[in-house]
Amino acid sequence: MSMFHETSIIGEIVSVFPKSSDFFKGYRIDFCCGGNRQLIEAIVEKNLPADHILNELNELYEQTRNQPRIDWRKASNRDLIDFIVNKHHRYLNEELPHLSPYVTKVLRVHGKGNPYLADVYQLFNELKTELEQHLIKEETEDFPLILEMENISSEQTRDNMMKKMNDLLEEHDHAGEIMNKIRKVTNDFTPPKGACGTYRVVYQRLEELESDLFEHIHLENNVLFPRLVVNE
Repeated sequence: MSMFHETSIIGEIVSVFPKSSDFFKGYRIDFCCGGNRQLIEAIVEKNLPADHILNELNELYEQTRNQPRIDWRKASNRDLIDFIVNKHHRYLNEELPHLSPYVTKVLRVHGKGNPYLADVYQLFNELKTELEQHLIKEETEDFPLILEMENISSEQTRDNMMKKMNDLLEEHDHAGEIMNKIRKVTNDFTPPKGACGTYRVVYQRLEELESDLFEHIHLENNVLFPRLVVNE
């Protein structure tokens, strides 16, 4: 009997089977901001063969189902938040400022003949500014409030948390939209023929940034935040 079906929710698939995130990325299926929808919707949107996708996904699950992994659905809020901060926030706090001068250099050196690099520069810096502010707000306001809710369940605290959660969801959606625009402008992070080493490195690191960001957003949108709604 197959584990996943056309009506399976994408975000839930990744929660149950984290390795499916790589599978979905390969088919450009959004599993973070667009995770709260049925798989068949994404299949139809991408004009993919439904039977093939489902068979491949279920075969991959069967091949890896006995491998050890962390089930974040069963982790405490504290453990999940610590993981998000220590892995994903740390990555962004290190990568964004390190990547920035390379994005600038590629525009300065190659922008005249490749005007789309100005868009990459603008989009990256917009994303960088928004994410840096977003991480600070999560660590100083939002995550502490989530943990506070475990001990204080006043109506005011919950109303405040629901508002903050909706704001976070909107910020995640916008970050995802910017990242999708970068992917489109860079032709799926494919450098032009004869591109220099820095040019290629920037595209590679942008793709790695997308991968980490989508996994990060998935853990919040599809694992952490639904708990707050259930417990409302």
